[in-house]
Amino acid sequence: MSDAPETIFSKIIRKEIPTEIVYEDDLALAFKDIAPQAPVHILVIPKQPIAHLSEAESKDHALMGHLLLTVKRVAEQAGLNSQGYRVVINTGSDGGQTVPHLHLHILGGRQMAWPPG
Repeated sequence: MSDAPETIFSKIIRKEIPTEIVYEDDLALAFKDIAPQAPVHILVIPKQPIAHLSEAESKDHALMGHLLLTVKRVAEQAGLNSQGYRVVINTGSDGGQTVPHLHLHILGGRQMAWPPG
């Protein structure tokens, strides 16, 4: 586990900041993005603070798999399976990461463009 700084996501995990949670278990939390970039925009975060994907280690193997399976579950609950969706992980400043807490974006509800950025 990295020494991730205190972030808005830490406060959301502790329920200090209200948000629209759509899924939660012992390892992960999923909630609607406050500035959606698609009709459906949900963030999936680990409760364990890992600042960036580049800081995940082999000991985080099970957690990383759990996050992807959580994305699958949440996308299914959001009704995205029939048309598809995009999963994005921004890492570091050049990757567009603005909160130093690993998070996966689920984007759906419209056709996605390529290349994305």
